[in-house]
Amino acid sequence: MNETVFLRLLQIVKELRVKCPWDKEQSIESLRHLTIEEAFELSGAILDKNYTDIEVELGDVLLHIVFYAVLGEEIGKFDMNSVIDKLCDKLIRRHPHIYGNVQVNGTKDVLQNWESIKLNEKKDTKAGLLSGVPDGMPSMIKAIRIQEKAAQVGFDWKITDDIWSKFEEEKLEFQNATNDDERLDEFGDLLFTLVNVGRFEGINADDALEHANRKFKSRIELMENFARVQHKSLKELSLEQLEGLWLDSKLINKVKS
Repeated sequence: MNETVFLRLLQIVKELRVKCPWDKEQSIESLRHLTIEEAFELSGAILDKNYTDIEVELGDVLLHIVFYAVLGEEIGKFDMNSVIDKLCDKLIRRHPHIYGNVQVNGTKDVLQNWESIKLNEKKDTKAGLLSGVPDGMPSMIKAIRIQEKAAQVGFDWKITDDIWSKFEEEKLEFQNATNDDERLDEFGDLLFTLVNVGRFEGINADDALEHANRKFKSRIELMENFARVQHKSLKELSLEQLEGLWLDSKLINKVKS
């Protein structure tokens, strides 16, 4: 990377902070929800495999990182240099198989070492294995991270068949639930177990659900188009007619794929 390019960005952010009314009003707290929004926009571009948008959204995320660093410098807590230095130190510390003499036999060992080192870094605090999983993280992604972290210390299933057996057990418990609280609890266990199945099969449950969301949305939009040709809306059609349009939309989606 051309260092001049990064310094140009840093200078622009500092100048905007002084001269632009909106930038002058911002704080670390006020930027938080905007940063989350930018992360989701980047995620959407990645799912679309739209590399032009990915480039743009990466720039927006980078802008937020630099903005936070400038704000941190203003209050004397941290700056861009300290952020980067601490990141570099952490990367070196948590990759002893690259910068030390530790031997690994693949990704699983790398991840286990990472979690072990991370826990040792926090041994003087009350932080536990799952303390690094943000409370505000979307539930599906949180379930994936919780399971990954548990697996990295050896608390995991052995084979996928065992997880499917657990799913059948949870399914029965859901079916036997006697009130809304129990149904909510048991349904959550069902979803959590399915996330585990996906993880063992090499499928990210959040990606799979998003794929299903987009597929369903696309088919509904096609159904609406079919109905519009008939000068009708979906709510004016019978269930039998809706099912017919659904099958037609599936065929079109299949041809496109």
